[in-house]
Amino acid sequence: MTASTANQPAPEPSPATSPQVPGPHPAPCAPVGAAGLAAEITAELSNRLRTVRLHARRRPAAPPPALVAVAHGSRHPGAAPTVRALLAEIRALRPDLPVRLGHIELDRPLLADTLAGLRDEGIGEVVLVPLLFGRGHHVTHDLPAALAAAPHLSGLIAAPLGPHALLAEALHGRLQEAGFPARPHDTGRPAVVLAAAGSRAPRSALDTARTADLLSARLGGVPVLPAFASAAAPTVPDAVRALADRGHHPRDIAVAACFAAPGRFADRCAALAPGPAAAPLGDHPALARLVLHRYDQALRARTGSRTEGPWPARRTRVTAGTAPSGTAPRRVAAPSR
Repeated sequence: MTASTANQPAPEPSPATSPQVPGPHPAPCAPVGAAGLAAEITAELSNRLRTVRLHARRRPAAPPPALVAVAHGSRHPGAAPTVRALLAEIRALRPDLPVRLGHIELDRPLLADTLAGLRDEGIGEVVLVPLLFGRGHHVTHDLPAALAAAPHLSGLIAAPLGPHALLAEALHGRLQEAGFPARPHDTGRPAVVLAAAGSRAPRSALDTARTADLLSARLGGVPVLPAFASAAAPTVPDAVRALADRGHHPRDIAVAACFAAPGRFADRCAALAPGPAAAPLGDHPALARLVLHRYDQALRARTGSRTEGPWPARRTRVTAGTAPSGTAPRRVAAPSR
């Protein structure tokens, strides 16, 4: 190689022989480790949870309709404490449910006062659950009239507590507490008189007769005859005599009290018992469950869900009648304004 040749610049490589140099590209992403990925997921979940919480604050869930237990009322000193104990049992079973008490007469708070107080609490929907055991005048007339006099409320009237298997369970429990069936006498044939308040409404007597059948089945076939303290026949002595005529020893005949609380009628019927006399149902757990069942049943009927009976809920202002056991309630809606 000569000196002149050495001083010449080297020729540029031809395109055919030039090495392929890649064009400009974005810098590759740095690899994300497990800790970084977890941080990204946590941040995304936090954002979504904040959105859910804000949405929930904007649209709070509507409170459930209040359950208003409607007792008859009594001057008996033990009546009001017994009903309050039942309501305490109901609240313990469903703590988030507004539960109130109203009396038809004789005791405070009266139903009208309870319904008026709901307006002050901002409650606009109620379900009246009668602490009564058949379709008598109070259920078919007094309760619809009470709702009609409270136009600020939209309300449902649930079916009375009887007849129903849970009522038979509560009656059975109180009979057991009274010592029935005790060791039978010579006949060895226990029997029961089911004592109820009584009503001139024929459907009320039918409801009591059906409750007697359910109690008989719960007792394993022990005969149970319905009887009434007033307004209907037979009376408790009549039913006791009828069972004695069938060969039952009087002291084997118990009286079951189809009453929610002590009162004049309950005391009178217990005094006529030749054998064990059961206490009123009061705060028996099965009765508390039955009250909630009637409440739930009324709401299912309102929404058109399947119910146990043939009566659909109706948008009527006042109705005269309430369903028998297992059936849907009649509806009394607030008027449109």
